Amino acid sequence: GDPLPAPPCPSPPSSGAGAALARCGRRPTKVWGHVWRGAGQLGVSPSRRRAGSPAVLRCLPALAMAPAEILSGKIVSEQVRERLKQQVVEMKQKFPGFTPGLAILQVGNRDDSNLYIKVKLKTAAEIGISANHIKLPNTATEADVLKHIDALNGDPAVHGFIVQLPLDSDKPINTEKITNAVAPEKDVDGLSSINAGKLSRGDLGDCFIPCTPKGCMELIRQTGIQVAGKRAVVVGRSKIVGAPMHDLLLWNHATVTTCHSKTSTLAEEVGKADILVVAAGKAEMVKGEWIKPGAIVIDCGINHVPDSTKASGKRVVGDVEYSTAKEKASYITPVPGGVGPMTVAMLMQSTVESAQRFLEKFQPGKWNIQYNQLTLKVPVPSDIEISQSCIPKPIDQVAREIGLLPDEVELYGQTKAKVLLSALKRLKNQPDGKYVVVTGITPTPLGEGKSTTTVGLVQALGAHLHQNVFACVRQPSQGPTFGIKGGAAGGGYCQVIPMEEFNLHLTGDIHAITAANNLVAAAVDARIFHELTQTDQALYSRLVPSVNGVRKFSNIQIRRLQKLGINKTDPTALTKEEINLFVRLDIDPDTITWQRVLDTNDRFLRKITIGQSVTEKGFSRTAQFDITVSSEIMAVLALSDGLDDMKERLGRMVVASSKKGEPVTTDDLGVSGALAVLMKDAIKPNLMQTLEGTPVFVHAGPFANIAHGNSSVLADKIALKLVGKEGFVVTEAGFGADIGMEKFFNIKCRYSGLRPHVVVLVATIRALKMHGGGPAVTAGVPLPKEYMEENLQLLAKGCSNLNKQIQNARMFGVPVVVAVNAFKTDTKAELALVVQQAKAAGAFDAVECTHWAEGGKGALALAQAVQRASQTPSNFKFLYNVELPIIEKIRLIAQQVYGASDIELLPEAQEKVTLYTKQGFGNLPVCMAKTHLSLSHDPEQKGAPTGFILPIRDIRASVGAGFLYPLVGTMSTMPGLPTRPCFYDIDLDPVSGEVTGLF
Repeated sequence: GDPLPAPPCPSPPSSGAGAALARCGRRPTKVWGHVWRGAGQLGVSPSRRRAGSPAVLRCLPALAMAPAEILSGKIVSEQVRERLKQQVVEMKQKFPGFTPGLAILQVGNRDDSNLYIKVKLKTAAEIGISANHIKLPNTATEADVLKHIDALNGDPAVHGFIVQLPLDSDKPINTEKITNAVAPEKDVDGLSSINAGKLSRGDLGDCFIPCTPKGCMELIRQTGIQVAGKRAVVVGRSKIVGAPMHDLLLWNHATVTTCHSKTSTLAEEVGKADILVVAAGKAEMVKGEWIKPGAIVIDCGINHVPDSTKASGKRVVGDVEYSTAKEKASYITPVPGGVGPMTVAMLMQSTVESAQRFLEKFQPGKWNIQYNQLTLKVPVPSDIEISQSCIPKPIDQVAREIGLLPDEVELYGQTKAKVLLSALKRLKNQPDGKYVVVTGITPTPLGEGKSTTTVGLVQALGAHLHQNVFACVRQPSQGPTFGIKGGAAGGGYCQVIPMEEFNLHLTGDIHAITAANNLVAAAVDARIFHELTQTDQALYSRLVPSVNGVRKFSNIQIRRLQKLGINKTDPTALTKEEINLFVRLDIDPDTITWQRVLDTNDRFLRKITIGQSVTEKGFSRTAQFDITVSSEIMAVLALSDGLDDMKERLGRMVVASSKKGEPVTTDDLGVSGALAVLMKDAIKPNLMQTLEGTPVFVHAGPFANIAHGNSSVLADKIALKLVGKEGFVVTEAGFGADIGMEKFFNIKCRYSGLRPHVVVLVATIRALKMHGGGPAVTAGVPLPKEYMEENLQLLAKGCSNLNKQIQNARMFGVPVVVAVNAFKTDTKAELALVVQQAKAAGAFDAVECTHWAEGGKGALALAQAVQRASQTPSNFKFLYNVELPIIEKIRLIAQQVYGASDIELLPEAQEKVTLYTKQGFGNLPVCMAKTHLSLSHDPEQKGAPTGFILPIRDIRASVGAGFLYPLVGTMSTMPGLPTRPCFYDIDLDPVSGEVTGLF
């Protein structure tokens, strides 16, 4: 027949016995070794066994008749399983917590299917694959099966799954439809049309190959014979074996012929095959006499024929007549024990390959992100014009680009989504990226562009320096959006988009907080009312009602009993004294600190009277509304690191004191579980994007005076995992460094456990001139000429504020990069002076930024400086130990951060120190509620004042959030509307549906 050239060996004989044997087609693997051993078996002495020896040449006819070498699927599959086991071990070591997952979906209860599945489950367990068997009854419909397939397609723990065939159902089920419903990337059986199509096109690296053909190829490789250039014949054309086997051989460069039941010259075609694969389903159909001498024969058949010598009366044979074929073939697979064991091994191999592809695709820190190109215009258009001129990427695309799994994302339309906390759990073992906080000098009432700088910096790091980077920003209140401040999505060519979605409603988190907060307020007043108008027994009967003759405490009521030291669970077992303790919160109305909220600026709700209806039986009191973002629930949301933590914090919130001076919590009111339900979606960070296509988390928006003024801990934690070790997360702290940054360090970082690498301090020429003694800056009023013209003397004097804020940041052990946010009226000399002053004050670097007009390109120098600074040591430390007395913690902040000589506690504040220490809240961090317009308590004192006494008017507690907040002066928690609010300009185009007038 045609020659079968031997593969390379250390010293292949070019002539003589080795070459002759190769030409005869006998065992070309290790040819000379076979000749040596074969000649020895025929009696040739070692001294005469040499290449070209006549003695050896005379042996060749006898050697050519030696039986075929057995290709044992049991042995090879065991080798495959051992290799896979090691790969899984290495995978788990590299990705702690990760396990390859296989699911097997079965319909019905066929005995043969049960046996096959049992083997697969056992093999998977031996290798270290997590295998899940889903068994549906034989009454399952096609819709039932498709529903389960859809669930498995979306399950990130399942990397491969198979539908066990045949489907044993009483109902009609389209098998083709079922197999095609399996996601191609999980179709480890390789039966879907997409995988079949890819195989037929030769895309072998991007598809799954059916397990039996894949096993056949593995057995062929074991022979050492090169497939390329050989003649291959496949008998059978089934979708499971024949057709894919043809394609597999073809794309391994064999010349392939497929034969089937209609082939008229079957024996003739078989006789041409160097490689013969038979999958016809007919017992011993292919005879040995048909087979070409030296051919490789792979028998895929499993048939039962009568055999009186067997206890069962039958035996298993293949599609090839083994007894005669083995005398002609060089290699042959037995039946059983040949191809069969390989099928299961290949299923496991495909599952491991699928898991590897999953890890490669969703490897943390490996982003494949598409950035948006900006078309810059001069002059710069309005913010909303810029936002609406940019077509955002679909948010599910953004999620995929940054490595989020489909089941970790809940879409809210096309441009925003919520990210589930399961993402953090999946990524918990991954290293964090670099953590950057953006803050500012003491601002003018106009703000100095922290949000714009935050967005500009991430656009520069991402779209221009191609670093993985995330912005984490606060969600703005709608009150100021319609009031005087406008939106908070950044500005110019550095925005979060769509800016109207960002500024209005977003995904409803603030509305959820409004609902939760007001539920607490309603519960407080209702409880006081009911306690005033009912006896202990009447209260008890209503609080623990009989339902179908059974009285039972709820879980939250059992917690209250335990808090009271009553260890009883039977409502009928309480004594009268215990019932009194249980039903009476005895709230002192004068101590109520919990107010109702609304996300609207409304000055007439700052002081109200409630309970004036006759139905309230004369119980009325003075109360107030605050704006929603000032609610403690917002601070709880921002500081929680999970659902459990949020639930605990919500339960700890103190709403008032009892007449005995004991704190009354939402848990005491019985409302904390309901609050968690209202907040269950709000805890998920919101995913958006910048103008240049970098990802943004928008989550939580606590006040920066009575609260800590930072976005959520959860958003930062998820982002730090997603960006990878070399990536960056840039978050923003509200107001100036003396407020937002100090609270970021002492409160947020204390609770989160995160440690920052770099502080970016935003400064503007106009703010520094104001601190140098310039005229007052008022929102809505044109700037005085001092701010429009060069004035180096005024600027140099104002740099005292910049210097102090640099010192404040360095006090915490973190390198500082100053970003000078340039305006068109700033001169080169002014900008150079600020850069020089900043470096002299100890900044790591100081750079001019033009990102508002140029996008990320205008913040490139800033991004490069941040990169360099992040490589330097960050010796982060807290300013104070929480174990210190309350007064000492306040004093440290006042003296070290503000520059005060001392503090003065007014009588009400002194009383609160005593009360909170007694109630066990003395070890909480301190969150100073102070004006943001000065380092001191007086907004008129600019620059860097020193030697002043800081007055502490009162101290309040946000126990659930986890801090005390001393009041320095009067803090308004409900803004009012100006004479001409922003809403005059906001409108909706009824034709296009576009929002206009936002800024």
